[in-house]
Amino acid sequence: MRQRRDSSPEVRAQAKHLRNSATPAEQRLWRLLRGRAVNGLKFRRQHPLHGFVLDFYCADARLCVELDGGVHEGQRERDEQRTEVLRTHGIRVIRFPNEQVFHDLPGVLNQITRAVTDDALDS
Repeated sequence: MRQRRDSSPEVRAQAKHLRNSATPAEQRLWRLLRGRAVNGLKFRRQHPLHGFVLDFYCADARLCVELDGGVHEGQRERDEQRTEVLRTHGIRVIRFPNEQVFHDLPGVLNQITRAVTDDALDS
């Protein structure tokens, strides 16, 4: 296994734990992102990068997809700071509430596809 130099062993262990205990919303979205199903791009789930664990990450598009459950209500400022750090590394972050995954999954996929397509057009 290739070692990530930009994430500590603790962050990598946390990522592994999160992959093994995915939320229902994460499981549902992962079923549609895996296997290069979105524009042939590879997404990784619970991916350690720059000291954080990203819910879903596409390296080719430099796109992070975050799902926000109830715990995020009390940490909006922390999430915004994390997003800003990722942006400084050239990573675009899009966020969806868990409820949107359950009630508007086609809309979520459309926004992800648009973000990937917009990125390809910018290149």
